[in-house]
Amino acid sequence: MSGVIAKSVHNKTPYTKEAKVFVRDLALEYRCHNYWLQPDSADMPTLWIDAHALIPLLHFLKQEMSRPFAMLYDLSAIDERLRVNRGRGKERQPASDFTLVYQLLSFTRNLFICIKVALPESNLSVPSITGVWKNANWYEREVWDLFGIDFTGHPNLQRILMPTTWKGHPLRKDHHARATEVDPYTLSEEKERREQEALRFCPEDWGMARASEDSEFMFLNLGPNHPSVHGVFRVALQLDGEQIVDAVPDIGYHHRGAEKMAERQAWHTYVPYTDRIDYLGGVMNNLPYLLALEQLAGIQIPPRAQVIRVMLCELFRISSHLVFFGTFAQDIGQMSPVFYMFIDREKLFGVVEAITGGRMHPAWFRIGGVAQDLPEGWDKMLREFLDYMPARLRDYDGMVVKNKLLQRRTRGIGVYDTDEALEWGVTGPGLRATGLAWDLRKKRPYSGYDQYEFDIPSYDGGDCFDRCRVRVDEMWQSLRIIRQCLENMPSGPYKSDHPLTTPPRKGRTMQDIETLIQHFVNNSWGPVMPAGEVCFPIEATKGLNSYQIVSDGGTVSYRTRIRTPSFPHLQMIPLMSRGLLIADLIAIIASIDFVMADVDR
Repeated sequence: MSGVIAKSVHNKTPYTKEAKVFVRDLALEYRCHNYWLQPDSADMPTLWIDAHALIPLLHFLKQEMSRPFAMLYDLSAIDERLRVNRGRGKERQPASDFTLVYQLLSFTRNLFICIKVALPESNLSVPSITGVWKNANWYEREVWDLFGIDFTGHPNLQRILMPTTWKGHPLRKDHHARATEVDPYTLSEEKERREQEALRFCPEDWGMARASEDSEFMFLNLGPNHPSVHGVFRVALQLDGEQIVDAVPDIGYHHRGAEKMAERQAWHTYVPYTDRIDYLGGVMNNLPYLLALEQLAGIQIPPRAQVIRVMLCELFRISSHLVFFGTFAQDIGQMSPVFYMFIDREKLFGVVEAITGGRMHPAWFRIGGVAQDLPEGWDKMLREFLDYMPARLRDYDGMVVKNKLLQRRTRGIGVYDTDEALEWGVTGPGLRATGLAWDLRKKRPYSGYDQYEFDIPSYDGGDCFDRCRVRVDEMWQSLRIIRQCLENMPSGPYKSDHPLTTPPRKGRTMQDIETLIQHFVNNSWGPVMPAGEVCFPIEATKGLNSYQIVSDGGTVSYRTRIRTPSFPHLQMIPLMSRGLLIADLIAIIASIDFVMADVDR
């Protein structure tokens, strides 16, 4: 591996402008040129590094490089043992049984980069980077849990999504995907005893002391079944009276193996599964998955399909924020707003249902466009909703945002600044509430967002109140975007004519047998995606959401990594709540705006 190789590859690869500048700066500033630049990643420069050089490189990228990479955006792994297509000749990726994938984000460069470490099966161990980024804690635990890769120096390397009694590492290729692939489940008395023992709460296992010099602590479970934790989510509280000494989140109760499912579903049949990740985001979940596939296959989306997608995504942004707004007020103690806001959400779903045929989970986007064209009368329904909502939002502003009791309960509570947000991987409204007006739709436009006029709401308090205000303002901006879609909807096809779209255009299916066979195969088995890797992030309802896809040139994904915003956000609960009261923690949890399917996948 050498910087010289990296520069020669750079000259032949169609990098984006930001990527070219990064490669140049890295070659000039990084003294140890022991890296290899993967040539097939034009918009996300990908460097392979030896395990022993990982920490020095990450320290350099975060703290020493000009315009550094302040955020660890994602950390995942790939089981390479069954993969066939990993490049050829000089472009072939280094030999690897398992590959660690570190994705970093520089806000000053407006650039994502990827660092890869190749590991042999005989030595699945790398140094922990929790000393470089604090949010690496949960990411490393997840990789150990699902792949069995050890991170030396990690402060608490134990399972995070699977039960502590689970055997094996589920995202390895040799781990079963279905219950029918193993013996029927049985529960012997001995196994039942072990399972019950694993549920015993021991404060020391959670890093908590039972007493201090002058008092004994009380321990309280908040959840996993409690209305205030917004799903099956548990927070183990260490209390001195009612004051929080520590609050340790416990996740995994909603884990369904969404990434494993992607390895056994055809490319197009996996679309409905994406709806259930952020289950309040609807088609917003389809978008990053499909944009990644379309980039991989080189599919160009017609203008009409792009505008329809943006319109539906912004409708679901409003829908998700209405749920947040109502439940946030409810958790603080207001009963009425949530009922009013759910009524408005029903009106919105009426528009969505008329267009797509579905409500919360329409799964309506397709590879190459959308499922069908807009129905007759769609514009009238949408215009009525756009005319109706502004007055309602103004009512809610007086009812909730200007409510003095709510302000006293949320101002100065759960505070973090921009540097802390970047350290912990916070994106979306939670980041913009610290004063950093950074929105992917503006900074790295996709789906034609650069053609719309809208603002990026931001506040600088970094507390529960400002996280609420950002989302309220975002609903106003979504209404602006949707109105522009309504008034400037282009004509033309709602889906690309590319042969890998789903379902493919029928064309001459009734005229010749070859076209009929191709249409049948693409509909049943699904398209055959070209071999390669791609990652596409979007500005989802709760922050940055991306799908990192590895194709081995078949009809199913070799590896699908889902980076969700809610997963890193929950890591901040201890930082945000220490020294406060239990009632403050309820406000903090409400202000994060997460759903557990988005966390656990």
